[in-house]
Amino acid sequence: MSSESPEAPEAPDSPKPLARVLANVATRPVFGSRRDPDRVFDRLLADAGRLGEFPGDDEFIDGFRLLLREWAAVPDMAPLGWQQAQGHVRRHLANRAQVERLIAEIPAIEQEPIERPVFVVGLPRTATTLTHSLLSLSEQHRSPLLWELMTPGLDPTAKERRRAVLSARRMERAINLLIPRFRDIHPIFAEGPEECTFALPHALQPLTQAHLPGYLDWHLGHDMRPDYRYLKRFYQVLQYGRPRRRWMFKSPMHLGQLDTLREVFPDATLVWTHRDPVTAVASFCSLTETGMGAGLNRTDPHTIGQDWLRLLGESMARALRARSAMPPEAIVDVPYSWLGTTPEAGAPKLYEAIGAPWTAAEAARLPEAAGRPRGARRHTYDLARYGLTREAVERAFADYNALRAEVEQA
Repeated sequence: MSSESPEAPEAPDSPKPLARVLANVATRPVFGSRRDPDRVFDRLLADAGRLGEFPGDDEFIDGFRLLLREWAAVPDMAPLGWQQAQGHVRRHLANRAQVERLIAEIPAIEQEPIERPVFVVGLPRTATTLTHSLLSLSEQHRSPLLWELMTPGLDPTAKERRRAVLSARRMERAINLLIPRFRDIHPIFAEGPEECTFALPHALQPLTQAHLPGYLDWHLGHDMRPDYRYLKRFYQVLQYGRPRRRWMFKSPMHLGQLDTLREVFPDATLVWTHRDPVTAVASFCSLTETGMGAGLNRTDPHTIGQDWLRLLGESMARALRARSAMPPEAIVDVPYSWLGTTPEAGAPKLYEAIGAPWTAAEAARLPEAAGRPRGARRHTYDLARYGLTREAVERAFADYNALRAEVEQA
């Protein structure tokens, strides 16, 4: 259950954890490489191997080159932030090369059907993670796990799996050490279900780590259809040679691309979570500020508020337009009260709504999926810290609030 509160806010991660201070000292010797981001990018591209040989690679590569240039220009970046930027780009380039190489070697992968997938969407901090976790309880469902998203491949041997899981555990431990408060707000687990932003290439995720105005403008004008077609290929690789089960996907970042998502996955069901946007925006700005703390020497809460009110508002406007053109049966609306307050009552309704059985096996595992990590502290936040007012947020989401009122009434 959620224990978030909009009252009694606290500054994220102050003072800085010792592990973060030491990591910045350790990475300082290579910090100067950000003065030549193209040279760094060319090295990362060469390390990925074979990228540039497959259709669509050039556009894919150009987007990440621009992103690394933008990241290199962030004025308040810490040495650890530059390492994060390179790691993000490195992983996406290497995974793209791996996915395309496997499909070139085994063309049958492209024939793998991703049938009747479920995508959990909605504003961030509206119980999308909890909803995804509950949908992942069933043995008939399959969710991408963090270690799979970090190192996509065919059904691995025991040794390959151990190596991939170990790499994801290192990432999990690093986040918990460098950003201790992040675990209280949005914990990640190496072997747990994770969201599509780890696989979707040119997503909004970098904007949760730094203020990147050039990338933001580029992204808003970017055609995401090639990205979603690649996302499908990514999941076809994960499915090939393994038992077929119904996929459960999730990301709040899909919200602004629902039309594109349904174009690539035409039989997808959208599970749309709903919550008061005033609370959701404040909570997400707090999460973003906390995450930025690892890579930046200083964060500007007001800039975070301006960026994300704009982004989330525009994403919602696009989502509402896309929704109006979709068949009603393609959408399952989930009010926050279903799961955020009473998951034991809401979970069976959720399963029924997507046409899946809720059995004693799922009920027995519910406390594990709905619980918070042991020792997790209360998440507190304040909209005013981000230069935002209730009136401004309600104005930006006026049409959405009308829809939300209908959902709550139903």
